[in-house]
Amino acid sequence: MNVALEPKLLLDPYLSWAQQQGVPIIEDFGVNLLKVPTAPWARFGVDGGIVHLKGRGDFISIFVLDLPPGGKTEPQRHLFEEVIYVLSGHGSTVVETEGGRHSFEWGPKSLFALPLNATYRHFNSSGQERVRLASTNNLSAMLNLFHNEAFVFNNPYNFNERQGSPGFFTGEGNYIPVRPGRNMWETNFVPDLSAFELKTWNERGAGGSNIIFILADGTMHAHSSEMPVGTYKKAHRHGADFHVFAVHGDGYSLLWYDGDKDFIRIDWEHGVVFAPPDGMYHQHFTTSATSARYLAIAMGSLRYPFTTDKRKVFMGVDVNVRDGGCQIEYEDQDPRIHQIYLAEIAKHGVTSGMGKFIKE
Repeated sequence: MNVALEPKLLLDPYLSWAQQQGVPIIEDFGVNLLKVPTAPWARFGVDGGIVHLKGRGDFISIFVLDLPPGGKTEPQRHLFEEVIYVLSGHGSTVVETEGGRHSFEWGPKSLFALPLNATYRHFNSSGQERVRLASTNNLSAMLNLFHNEAFVFNNPYNFNERQGSPGFFTGEGNYIPVRPGRNMWETNFVPDLSAFELKTWNERGAGGSNIIFILADGTMHAHSSEMPVGTYKKAHRHGADFHVFAVHGDGYSLLWYDGDKDFIRIDWEHGVVFAPPDGMYHQHFTTSATSARYLAIAMGSLRYPFTTDKRKVFMGVDVNVRDGGCQIEYEDQDPRIHQIYLAEIAKHGVTSGMGKFIKE
């Protein structure tokens, strides 16, 4: 009988894979992706880095890809889903599917996803400026499930049902009305997330708006929300892995657990991302003279929730915690929260718009 000298215990195939890539791995509560250090990444053929947020959970993480002027990535094909947000620069992506070849051009604040296991390649169209892309993806879940790199990266199966309409690669899409906070836009590509029309969602507070994206019929979730000038959203909580990207406008978020005496604060602007940990309350505040918009990406979509927790989140995200939901109403929030906000907007010369929603 052969006896293993060292038993295999508590392995994490994804973390082992990440450490073997030879690129910087950044782990923090919140990160400015525009400042993440990168190094040559052989798999992609460009510089890159990996970001592991403290609240990322078990299913997703972020790759940062840094394309030089005129540069391009190596062709990619893989069995993990990714949602790509363009942090800076202009370029294009070519996708090869059984249905044909698709090409689309993107710029800062574009958002897109590639059909599962389709071959694709990114190109920097500028001869002077670099491109920086953020790929939020579920490779961690896939590698830890199969613990076989070749299966994930060299699988020949074609998911033809994921391709969608040819127009989905050019920015066209289908609006799917459900109800406030659950209205969806199905596509593969959003040319400019900062200008995309959102739908009013009063239940989340202060005249905010929102849209959920179904990208490449994927299990990865994405939604965008906006807060008017001088306002903030109601606090809520949910499971880990919602990666929150600032799109336009400036502001901050407060995070805390039940019983905490103090708040954790994250200041944000375009390029910053953070992920509230499991069950941690968080609340978003805009301090700029313009509205503030953000993007949230997670594992488990409104169409394919993936976990029981996600199903509960989508149903209860705007329901009072007193009624079994996830949200703290303005009248129940810690009085310090509003006082902190009034002091912050005074520093920026912004007038509060919260008088219609809370006693000031």
